[in-house]
Amino acid sequence: MTILTKRFTDALDYARVAHAAQVRKGSSIPYLYHLLGVASLVIEFGGDEDQAIAGLLHDVIEDCGEPHRALVRAQFGDAVADIVEDCTDGSAESKASHTDIEAKRRDWMRRKLDYLAHLAKAPDATLLVSGCDKLHNARAILNDLENPEVGTRVFERFTGGREGTLGYYQSLSEVFSKRGARMVVQLEATVARMHALAGATSRISLTE
Repeated sequence: MTILTKRFTDALDYARVAHAAQVRKGSSIPYLYHLLGVASLVIEFGGDEDQAIAGLLHDVIEDCGEPHRALVRAQFGDAVADIVEDCTDGSAESKASHTDIEAKRRDWMRRKLDYLAHLAKAPDATLLVSGCDKLHNARAILNDLENPEVGTRVFERFTGGREGTLGYYQSLSEVFSKRGARMVVQLEATVARMHALAGATSRISLTE
């Protein structure tokens, strides 16, 4: 059983404050919803408290900025900070440096390919948190695909567009499958359904 202490509630409060002004793409849902969802999945799949805390904080560098690198390490320790670092494919500052649409797409593709290569050899502790993050995101996309008021327009929210987004999640599914990640059965099923509802006649992979 995973025991959650005051460190977890401190991390929850840290995430709440850091992401206070942020919402999920295409919605008015507070971003904290996603972080709670990831932490819940981490616990569901047997993660320990450090991994659950990393689930709450996994986007803080990417979405809130570089200063959080040192703050997370100082407040929550090396085990948490290392997972957060491993789950980060770019800081808020580095992503904001690209303003041209094509430059953003090139940067997106580079970051995603680098992240896929990183996952192939990432520690198991990281793999669980990352996989739960991707599963929660994939389920959110699937929910929108199943919503007739949104449907395939959901891909307009993403820099990678329809093919890039489908390809990225297919490639993620393949990496997690090869690594034997605990959540991979659910992720594979979700990604397959995403492809079907998006009208993809075959599985698109980012790395092919």
